[in-house]
Amino acid sequence: MKNYQRLFIFTALILGGMALPVFPQQNVVKPAIADRDLVIPVSEITENAVFYPVDIGGTRLEVLAVKAPDGTIRTAFNTCQVCYASGRGYYKQQGTVLVCQNCGSRFRMSQVGLRSGGCNPVPISAANKTVTDTGITISKDFLTEAKVIFSRWRRG
Repeated sequence: MKNYQRLFIFTALILGGMALPVFPQQNVVKPAIADRDLVIPVSEITENAVFYPVDIGGTRLEVLAVKAPDGTIRTAFNTCQVCYASGRGYYKQQGTVLVCQNCGSRFRMSQVGLRSGGCNPVPISAANKTVTDTGITISKDFLTEAKVIFSRWRRG
């Protein structure tokens, strides 16, 4: 929904005396951590992707976490196997999809973490994370292995 459409709806609701709509916050980037395991609290994960920056030995990586429509929690690196070398191969959420900022490809939340290859967010498989009722831990060692796909990465 474009900003002018939101303003129109907002004005119409105010003039009509109705309750205001709640627009969920998208593209939330959490504070960066450095040179340690990434721990994502399950309580932070919703249908809106949350982005977790991690600095490993001077290389900035980013993990995204989202709750898919089936209720499962999905994690992936915020880059892809095709566009990462451009430096702009990262995703932003637009509505209910993720959009690659390099090529414009769009992905449903149900695809995150399941599909590899092509311009998909690079999945983080179950073997590379520890999941509990309260958190998801991605080890520093695994993050260190992934540094190569973030060597030219920059979030704009």
